[in-house]
Amino acid sequence: MIYHKSVLLSESIEALAIRPGGIYVDATFGGGGHSSAILKKLSGGKLVAFDQDAEAIKNKIDDPRLIMINNNFRYLRNLLKLYKLYPVDGILADLGVSSHQIDQGERGFSTRHDGILDMRMDLRKPKSAKEVVNKYPEDRLTELFRNYGEIRNAALLSSLIVKTRKEKSIATTQQLKEISVKCAVSGKENKYLAQVFQALRIEVNEEIAALKEFLQQSSDALKSGGRLAVISYHSLEDKLVKNFFRSGNFDGEIRKDFYGNLLAPMKVISRKAIVPSDEEIIKNSRSRSARLRVAEKTG
Repeated sequence: MIYHKSVLLSESIEALAIRPGGIYVDATFGGGGHSSAILKKLSGGKLVAFDQDAEAIKNKIDDPRLIMINNNFRYLRNLLKLYKLYPVDGILADLGVSSHQIDQGERGFSTRHDGILDMRMDLRKPKSAKEVVNKYPEDRLTELFRNYGEIRNAALLSSLIVKTRKEKSIATTQQLKEISVKCAVSGKENKYLAQVFQALRIEVNEEIAALKEFLQQSSDALKSGGRLAVISYHSLEDKLVKNFFRSGNFDGEIRKDFYGNLLAPMKVISRKAIVPSDEEIIKNSRSRSARLRVAEKTG
């Protein structure tokens, strides 16, 4: 079974500027493609791999240099300290949903398969997409669809969901799709559904909050000169990464000290986002929206 095709593999490994004896982190292990490539560059070093999805942990690579942690990367700092592997020389995060997760209809991530409304990356967590869709008040649904899905008619969608759930609980992805397409522009139904599912997935997994915590902790966890490479797939994530790398905060506001020095812990290595080649997109269409940004710890 092919779990997941690693996106921007060679570009992200090159971006880390790996030292053979260094300590590195793969914050999103998935199918292990990036981890495998990092291990090939190490001799005597260590690799710590995180993944909150128990399914991904089953792909563990048999290598004594690898430490696998079944947890969210938002706990990066404390867990690295627990294993006495703090600070580190480089960190890589691929923020995409794996092909394996998408193709498993029962996980509820995909608009192509019918399944229960779940969307939890970590099945140990209590809140699923079903709970969000059926229990959130209308104004809160509108807010998350507008903010996380960038859906212009979010209020209309939320109103229709609330009206429908009064008659019958919305329990499957198919039911949600049938409601959502009524709000979509003709001919753009697939894009609209993708936005709806993205918004719910982000809410269920607290992805924006987790990413912010991860970025802040990563800048602390890196040694001076250490690299942080992040692959994002939608504008919400990419903007956060870009702003943080550039300014040290998520608003992108440039702040300087009394002497005019930039108050940012990272130095941008890739001025523009690195994108997949035409060849990679042909081989893996899901890589089309990927954006790789790289920064280096300055202090």
